[in-house]
Amino acid sequence: MPVESGSSAAARHTKQKRKSHSLSIRRSNSTEQDQRTGTGMQRDMLDGQDSKLPLSMRSTLLDLFGQIEREFESLYIENLELRREIDTLNERLVSEGQTIEGGELSKGALKAKASHSTSQLSQKLKTTYKASTSKIVSSFKATTSRAVCQILKEYVGHRDGIWDLAITRNSPVVLGTASADHSAALWSIETGKCLLRYAGHAGSVNSIKFHPTEQMALTASGDQTAHIWRYMVQLPVIPPVADISAQCDDELDFSDKEEAEGDAEAQCSEVPTIRVATTTLKSHQGVVIAADWLVGGKQVVTASWDRAANLYEVETSELVHTLTGHDQELTHCCTHPSQRLVVTSSRDTTFRLWDFRDPSIHSVNVFQGHTDTVTSAVFTVGDNVVSGSDDRTVKVWDLKNMRSPIATIRTDSAVNRISVSANQRIIALPHDNRQVRLFDMTGVRLARLPRSNRQQNTPCGTASPSV
Repeated sequence: MPVESGSSAAARHTKQKRKSHSLSIRRSNSTEQDQRTGTGMQRDMLDGQDSKLPLSMRSTLLDLFGQIEREFESLYIENLELRREIDTLNERLVSEGQTIEGGELSKGALKAKASHSTSQLSQKLKTTYKASTSKIVSSFKATTSRAVCQILKEYVGHRDGIWDLAITRNSPVVLGTASADHSAALWSIETGKCLLRYAGHAGSVNSIKFHPTEQMALTASGDQTAHIWRYMVQLPVIPPVADISAQCDDELDFSDKEEAEGDAEAQCSEVPTIRVATTTLKSHQGVVIAADWLVGGKQVVTASWDRAANLYEVETSELVHTLTGHDQELTHCCTHPSQRLVVTSSRDTTFRLWDFRDPSIHSVNVFQGHTDTVTSAVFTVGDNVVSGSDDRTVKVWDLKNMRSPIATIRTDSAVNRISVSANQRIIALPHDNRQVRLFDMTGVRLARLPRSNRQQNTPCGTASPSV
């Protein structure tokens, strides 16, 4: 086989370097021109694309992707130059008949040397790539800001775990809590003072919901009943805001905290107490785990561990429908804020959508979007359903097309009873690991709520509401 001489190889190498140099000049000139026109092109691209992302975010993304492209272009050119050097080195070794350790350079030795050089080149490329892309990704993460949350008020008075809470939809605006201590309580949101207790249940109070227009509350209990009770409260005068900057919470003595909590519990036990329900709903054969008002407040729905949900008339306490079909215990129920729709969730890994908009007939749809217990499914103000599960996922569904979720949130812990903000469409996820995270409807994480170092029963506790 003809072998190229050393002089011709050197000439060809000089020609390749000159060609590479001219290529670099052309690329440099092209890059400078792109930089001069880049802003205008970005603006044209942003104006010509239909996207829901804010303009500033889209501009940032385009800039970051431009940085990635330039990094890869630089690596590509460096790779080409290194490969040319390797080819030239191999050609020189062949033409000069160079020996290794006094022997003739065999084909196998050449292959081993070339393989070693290629391995070193590959490692260099990987190292350069990781360093450059890590820098770009870090700059991208820095542009995503998260909200900072802090504790504003504590409501102390229950003697056991709190399973559920709700806020009234009309004046006076109060906070309601349902507790395993067999009671429900109403609180002043601004002062944290306990205003009223309901002690009509003989078991754990598992949920609480307020009537949309009247001063009535609906509670579900482990005593296999749901109660409707009326309340009247007078909000306390809000004291002037004290300057708490001089003394932070961590500086308080722990014994002082316990003493303050003991005083709050005693104060809550001394407030007015309601012991008799206005209406008692008792058709279930198991724990009533949740209850909610249908739109208008003339009917309520209850969910039970007896695998059924019941629909009642409030005025007569009459059982209108028994909703059956779930294969295991129900875990939650929720009603749509403006339509006669009910969603129930169950340990059978499904949630069901019940339609009562037609008085003559009600339809049901079954959704199997999870692989473990569906702990809750709730409606949003819009046409969405949000479901949470022990399979560590939360899914957002569109009522107009429930074939597949429009967003999926994957977490590191089982998700308990979720809540959705009515005004800002923010999803609050309480986890089994005692953390509460906030997400928007597209699945973007917004914040994580701070938690106390003290072990205590909270709405996101690891146990489930029971008897």
